[in-house]
Amino acid sequence: MAGQTPKSLIQVARENGAQEAAEPLDLGVRVRELRKARNWTLEQAANQAGLARSTLSKIENGQMSPTYDALKKLAEGLEISVPQLFTPPVKGQINGRLAVTKQGEGASRPTATYEHELLAENLTKKNMLPYRARVRARKMEEFDGWVRHDGEEFLYVLTGVIKLYTEFYEPIEMRRGDSAYYDSSMGHNVISVSEEDASILWVTSLV
Repeated sequence: MAGQTPKSLIQVARENGAQEAAEPLDLGVRVRELRKARNWTLEQAANQAGLARSTLSKIENGQMSPTYDALKKLAEGLEISVPQLFTPPVKGQINGRLAVTKQGEGASRPTATYEHELLAENLTKKNMLPYRARVRARKMEEFDGWVRHDGEEFLYVLTGVIKLYTEFYEPIEMRRGDSAYYDSSMGHNVISVSEEDASILWVTSLV
């Protein structure tokens, strides 16, 4: 993620995943969509949620505002959380998406300081950009300044030993199994301090 290449990867991913402004949610329509996605009848969904069929019908048709208790039962019946009842699916995104990247099959993006392997690259409109990186850099002078970008970032050390440099904190030495979660608008760079190139997993938010 240091230098211009990792930053451009994030910018490209954000552009590819740009989403339209959300429209006001119609709870009844949302509940009906969730029910039909499971191929349930009104009666089946009502039984799953422990609600009367007539109550569920009124909710779907916007004829009543459900209590929190009813919302909780409905969410449990649909096997989702209450907030998910009010979160419409992203347009163009299919619920239940899955992308598997086998070892060594990720798209390679080498730079002078890192060698990136993009994961789940075939998925569009992602909210996260996951990638594995081999850390080649051994000193901060190899970077062209700090890397900064919007969002948050999670780092997990897979092999070797690294040193995480950030704009506002002292450098932190990290080993296999160590992780860090930070505001990625804060300047940050990573170098390898082990004899071999270290490898890390990076997950960057795109929203």
